[in-house]
Amino acid sequence: MGNLTAFTEFLLMDVTASRELQVLQGVLFLVIYLGALTGNLVTVTVIMMDTRLHSPMYFFISNMALLDLGSISVIVPRIIMNSTMGSKTISLAECAAQIFLYVLFAEVEFAFLVVMSYDRYVAICHPLHYGLIITPSLCSQATAGSWASGLVYSAIHTGALFRLPFTKTNVIQQCFCDVPQILRISSSDIQFSEFVIIALSICLTSVCFAFMFVSYVNIFSTVLKTCSVEARNKAISTCTPQLTILLLFLISGSVAALGPIAKKPSLKNLLTAMFYSMVSPFVNPIIYCLRNREISAALGRILNRC
Repeated sequence: MGNLTAFTEFLLMDVTASRELQVLQGVLFLVIYLGALTGNLVTVTVIMMDTRLHSPMYFFISNMALLDLGSISVIVPRIIMNSTMGSKTISLAECAAQIFLYVLFAEVEFAFLVVMSYDRYVAICHPLHYGLIITPSLCSQATAGSWASGLVYSAIHTGALFRLPFTKTNVIQQCFCDVPQILRISSSDIQFSEFVIIALSICLTSVCFAFMFVSYVNIFSTVLKTCSVEARNKAISTCTPQLTILLLFLISGSVAALGPIAKKPSLKNLLTAMFYSMVSPFVNPIIYCLRNREISAALGRILNRC
């Protein structure tokens, strides 16, 4: 063991071999990033400017947009810089920071999805008590709790992943620091501790999914019993975007966790990583603007004023 070298930086492998393709890849990622940046900033701006949207549900949606903006900003700008400059290295500290922040934003976003399902449940199933239950104080506590749980989980997860030096290899078969790739080059002790952490988090996540499933079952059973067509459509328009985003989050997480770990760079590997790290932040604001009637109407009013 004394002859093993502990690596202090990682070599990011790219599927694009030629310099021209690397620049083209950088331009593609830049377009995706600018689209996500614009969409999420527009969502936050519309909610802040329109007083009709100053309610708990839209407070949580604006937080989700900021989280999407944070998660894509952790990964994509570095990929763009590496692609355009031809660089393929990332330091150990930068890699750890990238994983810590990405896991943090992902866990906080999941916590907000749980909170938003409860918010919709109270709003639709117990509308007369909504103002008494979903108070500004409760919203603040839910936000603080979501961030606290994300910070704790991300710190434990990242600390366990980087607690021992990397001596196998420093080659990551991906264009950014990916948790499965870091696990692939980790020691067996780290892989075991990560397995325990992931198993416990899956159990906790299953409980949260069960809570959300029950909430939405009650929501749609109540909606179907509603006689007013207008009230039914309004309830569906506020719930379907959240369900769509929840489904997208679940698919992205499943692809990241259950997908095969690549041992050499490939186009399939790159597209898989792009899907679970960039699709949600890019698509979520489009879903909100197209499927949520209040946000669409507010955006229209702001554009008409301009």
